[in-house]
Amino acid sequence: MKKILLLSIICLALLGQSFAQTDSTTTVTKEKPKQKITKKVFATSKLINMQTTEMGAPSEFQFMISHHFSQMYDKNAGSQVGAQLFGINSGVAYTYLSFDYTPYRWINLGVAAAGSSKYEGFTKIKLVRQQTGLHNIPVSVALFSLVNVNTAPDKSITFVGDRYNYVNQLLISRKFNDRLSLQLMPSVVHFNKVPYGINNDNEVYSIGFGGKYKVSDLVNLDVEYSRQLNMYENILTSTGNIINYQPDLVSVGVELNSGGHQFRFFVGNTTFSSNIDQLSRNSMNIANGSLAFGFTINRSTFLGK
Repeated sequence: MKKILLLSIICLALLGQSFAQTDSTTTVTKEKPKQKITKKVFATSKLINMQTTEMGAPSEFQFMISHHFSQMYDKNAGSQVGAQLFGINSGVAYTYLSFDYTPYRWINLGVAAAGSSKYEGFTKIKLVRQQTGLHNIPVSVALFSLVNVNTAPDKSITFVGDRYNYVNQLLISRKFNDRLSLQLMPSVVHFNKVPYGINNDNEVYSIGFGGKYKVSDLVNLDVEYSRQLNMYENILTSTGNIINYQPDLVSVGVELNSGGHQFRFFVGNTTFSSNIDQLSRNSMNIANGSLAFGFTINRSTFLGK
């Protein structure tokens, strides 16, 4: 019995020494933090009039209709303001039809009919994606470029290149939490042909910002503001008249998600449907009550396997 007890004590001592050696030689390796990409910074590829850093998933095709009605109030319309349903039934509307496709997660390509015999092609390139983990990147960054061509007959245009105009935007966004996302949007509009003779430039610069607030899983509130920085005061037109444009572009909207479609209803101080005109030739003054209704419908289809 004593021999068995002594043998048990020796075995326990050897086992404890073995564990002690194992603990002293084992190195603990820390697991690398997993990279987490921030998704759905905004609900769609457009905020209201301006683009967002969002784009479709790879192999996703999107069709969008954006409709701007006439202004809600016209002091010269008199009693017709009510009859025209505050611009909705005035017979004047500007429609933007666009089709875009995302071949890869970092690039989006599209074409659009911008109204008044104008057509556009555009591309959006995702440069940076907001993410956390081993590499913390606080913002998403995308570059948006658009070319606009006017195909309407115009005897004053003798060189085909004068029909083309361009927009370039740098989009910088951040999703602060599940409800709030904000975006900064510096932009430049380039005219191949300077449109007027005095106080004009080939480049029109602007700076804008926008935001989305998530009210519920189905409803978002959107706001958008852009400030034109040059070529809006005392512009001489081709007829010799002096015109002043409004440098402030403001829109507020409500976004509804029905599952298959995205609907957006908004009010803003522009009736133009193209960014070219919105960012360089807007003449609606908010102080005079110049506001207009509008809506956008998005429909996306996955074309991959």
